[in-house]
Amino acid sequence: MIGLCLGLAGVIWAQIDAAEFTLAWTHTIEKIRWEEDYRVTPAGLLLGDARIRGNGAGMEVPADAELRDGSWHYRRQLPPLQPLRLGRAPEAGDYQLCIAGHCSSLGDWLGPPQAGQPAVELWSCELSSGR
Repeated sequence: MIGLCLGLAGVIWAQIDAAEFTLAWTHTIEKIRWEEDYRVTPAGLLLGDARIRGNGAGMEVPADAELRDGSWHYRRQLPPLQPLRLGRAPEAGDYQLCIAGHCSSLGDWLGPPQAGQPAVELWSCELSSGR
């Protein structure tokens, strides 16, 4: 069964049984929430819809975005991401991983962000048995 792996350089730190997830974070300066929906496929992570609740420095809303329910909704056309690399720094807070409407910080699976480990990668993988 395919699922979501979290780790770095191919070393698995955590596995999550999920076919879809939302990655969410708050911009460190503007304090505005971003959300991106992904589907887990054998080819990688497919980005679907994305939302941003405002704009500001370095956070331009795409020209084709539509304002709905207080968020700008848009869709970027990207090939499957395998892996998706995220920067994690203690000063920036943490990402949230939302599965089936329930959100948890990446720290729930990986521990809190640490200066000595400033990145994490997410990729689709074959789940180990028993997951």
